[in-house]
Amino acid sequence: MTEPHHPYVRLARDAVEAFLRNREIIEPPPDLPPPPTDKWQGVFVSIHTSDGQLRGCIGTLRPLHADIGREIILVALDAALKDPRFPPVDVSELHDLHYTVYVLYPPEPVSSPEELDPQRYGVIVSTEDGRRGLLLPDLPEVNTVEQQLRIACMKAGIAPGEEFSIERFRADRFE
Repeated sequence: MTEPHHPYVRLARDAVEAFLRNREIIEPPPDLPPPPTDKWQGVFVSIHTSDGQLRGCIGTLRPLHADIGREIILVALDAALKDPRFPPVDVSELHDLHYTVYVLYPPEPVSSPEELDPQRYGVIVSTEDGRRGLLLPDLPEVNTVEQQLRIACMKAGIAPGEEFSIERFRADRFE
């Protein structure tokens, strides 16, 4: 396994490994770089196997902690242990996992799909009754706005033809 380069990614990996090996929740290092924007709106951590299979991806739309390090630690643990699509990560898998950390910028409403670009912006779709789905930007398997909106709506449980609002957001990706 190659050593992750960015401190956010190392922190996510270290948090998962410390918890699975020792049942320990680590503290963020004091020299962790500050967020890329003081207006950061949340953190997502995605975990993939070395062959590219998604193993977990969870995040926050609004920070639950003022400290981005604490946010990364707890989101990484949720991605590894609480993604309902997958069984919890096991200690035997740790050698095969790759982590990506996304720091989200504030979302902004859009009035039409023409304002979207799946490589540049993530999307949040929502209905008046509170269903909401999010899709991160620049995902390898998402090439069109139509794909991006379809997947986000599916995640939210929004049926084709139902009304929904759209917000877009930028995210810095750390690998």
